[in-house]
Parts: sequence; C-alpha cells; structure tokens
Amino acid sequence: MPRANLDKDPAEVAAMFDAVAAKYDLTNDILAVGQTRRWRRGVRKALQLKPGQLVLDIAAGTGTSAAAFTASGAGVIAADFSLGMLEVGKARHPAIPFVAADALALPFGDSSFDRVTISFGLRNVADRMLALAEFRRVIKPGGLLVICEFSHPTLAPLRRVYTEYLMAALPVLSDRVSSNPDAYRYLAESIRAWPVQEELAADIG
Repeated sequence: MPRANLDKDPAEVAAMFDAVAAKYDLTNDILAVGQTRRWRRGVRKALQLKPGQLVLDIAAGTGTSAAAFTASGAGVIAADFSLGMLEVGKARHPAIPFVAADALALPFGDSSFDRVTISFGLRNVADRMLALAEFRRVIKPGGLLVICEFSHPTLAPLRRVYTEYLMAALPVLSDRVSSNPDAYRYLAESIRAWPVQEELAADIG
C-alpha cells in the first residue's frame, strides 16, 4: 500500500484506485456522511459554468462530478490515471469523453479549457507544483481553476474531532464498507500529511 507522503509512486496509487473503482462513490458517500453531494454542488457553483464552455475534470474518477457539469450546457472532458475508474465511468456516462491522463503531463494543448477542476486528487500526485503548472498551462486566459481538497480545520476543537475521525473512526468504518480498507487508511494518512490552506494557496499563486 502506498504511504501518505509527498513521494507517491504513481503506479501504486493508480492500482489502489483501480481496486476501489466499482464501489468508490457509494463508499465515499458513507464515509463522508453524505457530504460528497454538498461538496460537488460547491464545485459546480465555483466553476460558474456557461453553455458552450469546455471543462477539464482532472482525477475525475467515475465521472459523477463531470456528469453534473453537463447540465449547465458546458462540454466536459473527464481525465484520470486510474484505468479502473475510467472503465466504470465510461459504463455509467457513455456520453462523456473519458481520457487516460497523468496530471503531471496532460495530453492537451496550451489554453484548451475555459475551466479546469480537480476534486480530492491533488494529494495523490507525485509533484504538486508540476501539476499546478500543467493546470495553468491548459487553462485559457481569463479561465478558472477550481480545486476541492481536504484540509485542516482552523478551529482547535473542530480540528481535534476531525483528526480523531480520520485516524480512528474512518479506518474502522472502511473495514466494514470498503472492498479495500487499506485505500481509506491511505486517505486518512494523506489528509493528515497535506499542507494547511495557506501553504496550498501560496503554491497556487
């Protein structure tokens, strides 16, 4: 199992997501206590989508978010480096183009997209700064980048509860509801190792 540090092996991370692809959305809904729908709505609102725009959804997984983006009349390309996720996504959303892509070397030209978004995937890339540079490269001038990611609560009491859930409750729950509990232990560890909001904001610029 890949460990939660900044030197992630892409092949191991991809294999981990391949293993959980079939029940990924259901498991996440359970472990996040139904909050995933709220987070997806927040991303859609932040993207400010308009008909005719083109959106790149990176680390799109099974395409649940990408499918919702199309309701605005925007075009969407769903990209992921997990072939297992892409296979499930294509079966569920055949009208959406799914592309096998590495966030560190996106197979798209400069200034190709009006909007670029990544949800809960930036933690899993081997080089965060290179990925951010790629995101900037493929966005059109005046476009938007929207990143949705786990972080650390700023209020101390909430931070304590949050950390205890991540490191104690989430692994126990994942043993019961996931086909690959190790993947969710990795999730908890990677969130704990992730930079605080201010550091990530500085990286994005």
